[in-house]
Parts: sequence; C-alpha cells; structure tokens
Amino acid sequence: MNYRQALDSAILVLATALTRLAFRSHFLYDIDSVNFALALRRFDPVVYQPHPPGYFLYVRLGMLSNSIFGDANTALVAISILASCGTVAMIHLLASAWFASESFGRTAAGFAGLLFVFSPLAWFHGTVALTYIVEAFFSALVGYYCWRVYSGFHTFVLPAAAALGLAAGFRPSSLLVLAPLLWFSFRRIPRGLACRGLGTLGVVLLAWFLPMLRASGGWSAYGSSLWSLWRLVPWRQTIFTSSVFNSVARAALIVAIYAFCFGCAALLPLRASNSPSRTDKATRTFTWIWLSPALLLFTFVYLKLVNSGYLLVLLPPACAWLGYWAADWFNASSRPVAAKVVLLCAAAGINVAFFLRAPLYFSYREVQRSQQELTAALAAIRRIAQPDETVIVGFDSHFLGYRHAGYYLPEYLTIQFPEVPLASATGVFVMQQQDTRLVNRLRAGSFQDFVLFPLPSSGQEYREYLQQVRARYPAGALRVITHNGLDLVTGPASALPVLFPNALDLAPYPILRR
Repeated sequence: MNYRQALDSAILVLATALTRLAFRSHFLYDIDSVNFALALRRFDPVVYQPHPPGYFLYVRLGMLSNSIFGDANTALVAISILASCGTVAMIHLLASAWFASESFGRTAAGFAGLLFVFSPLAWFHGTVALTYIVEAFFSALVGYYCWRVYSGFHTFVLPAAAALGLAAGFRPSSLLVLAPLLWFSFRRIPRGLACRGLGTLGVVLLAWFLPMLRASGGWSAYGSSLWSLWRLVPWRQTIFTSSVFNSVARAALIVAIYAFCFGCAALLPLRASNSPSRTDKATRTFTWIWLSPALLLFTFVYLKLVNSGYLLVLLPPACAWLGYWAADWFNASSRPVAAKVVLLCAAAGINVAFFLRAPLYFSYREVQRSQQELTAALAAIRRIAQPDETVIVGFDSHFLGYRHAGYYLPEYLTIQFPEVPLASATGVFVMQQQDTRLVNRLRAGSFQDFVLFPLPSSGQEYREYLQQVRARYPAGALRVITHNGLDLVTGPASALPVLFPNALDLAPYPILRR
C-alpha cells in the first residue's frame, strides 16, 4: 500500500473502532453469547459450553482476552471490535486491489470501507459477544489471499490455506463456504504447490481439531452432541426434509438481510453504470465463486432472521462491489460535488438511524431494551425468591432464556424447559454456579417453589408460548407475583413434574446443591 492508501485505511479502522466501542454491549446479548462465556470457564460442547461444533479457537482466544479484561462479555466484545477493525482494513485492501485499474479506484476502496463502517448489521455484530464478525474478517483475509493466488502471486498459497484452516477453528462453517474459493484459486498453480497448500490446510485443521476432541471428551461425545443439534434444528428445515417454500422464504430473507445490512446502499446495483469498466471478467467470476456456496447453503439448508449474522461471511465482496458502484455514481453524476456529498451524508444518516432505532433484534435500541429487561428480571427474582427455596425454570429461548438466568443468577438452581431427548432416555439441562450439566434424573425435592424466568416483553410468540406452558396446570395451581411492573409466574416445587415428567425426581436433595 502507498502512503495515501495506508492513511485511508487507518482512518477507516479508527472510525470503526470508535463507533463499535461507543455502542458496545455491556451484557451477554443472546443465548450463544452466554454459551461462549460459559466455555471460558469450562469447554464442553456436550452441555453447550459452547454449543456444537465448538468454535475452539474462538473460545481459546476468548480465554486469553478474559485473562486481560477479567469479564467474559468485555473479553468477547473486545474480540468483535478488533475483528471489525481487521475486516474494514481487509475490505479496503481488497477493493484497492480489485479496482486499481479504474480511474476512481481509490474512491471505490474508500466507499467500500465506509459502507462497512455504516452497515447496521456489521455495526451491531461489532458490539456484541458473537462470532459472526470474526468470520467476516477471515472471509476477507482468505478472499484477499486467494485473489492474490488467482492473480499469479504464488507466495500467497500457503498463507491462503493457513488462513482458511484458522477460520474453521473460529467458525467451522467457514470451511464449507470458503473452501470452494480456495480450490478455485489453486487451479492455475502447479500441482505440487497446490498439494503443499492443501497439506498446510490439513495440518492447521488438525492442529486445533485434535485438541478440541480431547477437550470435548473424545469423538463419541463430540460427534453425538453435534449430531443431536443437527437433528433438532437445521435438519428439519432443509430442502430435503421440508417444503420447497421454506427455501423460497429463505431466499427472500437473504434479500431482506441484504437490505438491512447496507440500508440505502442496497439500491446501488439497480443503477446502470454509464462508465466503461476496466474491471475484468476474472474479478466477477472470482466474486461469484466467493458468494455462491454460502448463498446456496443458506437458501437450501438453514437460515433465520435471528441468525442473519451468517451472511456476514459475504460482507467483504459485497462491500467491495457496492463501493465500486458508489464511486462510479460519484464520478459520473453531473450533480455538483456539494450536492453529492449531502446525499451521501443523508444516506449514512439513515443507516445510523436504522442501527439506533429499528425495531429489529440488531438495533442499539433493542440491545438496550433487552439489557433493561434482563436487569429487571434479575432484581425481581432475587427480591421474591431465595436460592435455598426456589428453583428457576428457564425456557430454551434465544433471548432471556434459561442461559441468561443460569449465568446471571449463579446461586440458584436453574432448569431448562423443555426436556431434551438423549440416546436412550430423556434428560434436562441444569445450571448452577455458572456451570452446566445434562442429567437424566434431577433430584429437586428440597425446594419449596419454582419461578418461571420471564421471556422478552416484545413479541406475540413469547406471550403465546408462556400461555401454553401455564395451560398445562389447572386454574389456581400457579400464582403471579408483580414486582416493579414485572409479572413473575410461580408455583410449588411439587408441581414441577408437570413440566418435567421424565427427568424430575422429588427426592429430598438436589443433585447440584453446593
């Protein structure tokens, strides 16, 4: 990079760091965030510390970060901020390489970086304890290295392979969606060099996979937990096991997430370019090889709105091309420069407002609301219930579920509803002292009462689900205690077998009491 490019990149990195730091979350945002935080204390994917497939290198980096910050959420958010800074630097570098032949190449690279800075979805994921923005960084890194290999620079073969191996250690799905790009970039290099690259990939994969298996209790324990999660969630919604309309809906969702991610800039591809492009066909082909595996996977296998961070693996090439189209518009438009700058500022302002106030899970408003509800729930339970007398029943919810209850109320015994199927029986996840166990028989006879950990106040589906749970009991069996405007549903511990008919034993001592 020359001086001007390095200065542009430094400004983008600084802007990214400041915007993410200013709006960082101060609590573990969703169920996956809690899973990662628990893994920093004890790595065990069998009990979802974290959830399979394990994210081994992410957890290990989190442990290192936690040794510095002393707080799990701060440690993991710091990783997200650093990954965001690395992502914007790599996007700028990628766009600079792709569009160097264009008269507005520097402008295109600058716009590509700014699109990342002001992307509502990327902004959110740079402020919470999740892995998606880390995957975006590795996607940009692997993509850039592969591009250099594809362009004839063979010294990047081993770095490209090693980067993909490391990426899989942070998010194993990266291997599925980025391996075709690596293979495509290797087509033009000598066979011996390609074999050395694939060998490097294999060595890096084994370097973290074997220690992860050992930490997980062996292949049998790790494989069974991974298979169980696959059967419970993604397998039921693939093109092979569900209606084709599910895939159509996921395709529409991908378009919606694209709009959420880029805001006003999402309209740029609709504008016809009036400038002759010197960007060659190879760049466009390379881009489609980069995009297609993930688009196919998320269309035909699994994707939900709450998992929209999956698509951040496609963020680097998308930002690069949108930056190119934005620069093309800026260069070709006959409007005065001042008018174009005003339009750009207005578009950025709309994206900022969307990130701050949109009624969607990834807005700053929703993060703050969720934190306030969690704080209120924790205070209310501590006010009305004693740890020696009360069991907390939490739901398998993405937000404010049993994971948040068990993590932030470690002195209580927390049980997940519903029961989960095991190999030959039915079990239940239980938490205490920020640790998880999966047991097929839970003794809870020493407790007097139970309380249902409250679900988020927003969303009709939460209210309906809670009503279905309460409907299992006859009228008058449960009572509602209101504390500071929050309704807590409680009942006698002797009534717990209604919720846990197979895994609960009313013997006089609990299995996890300390």
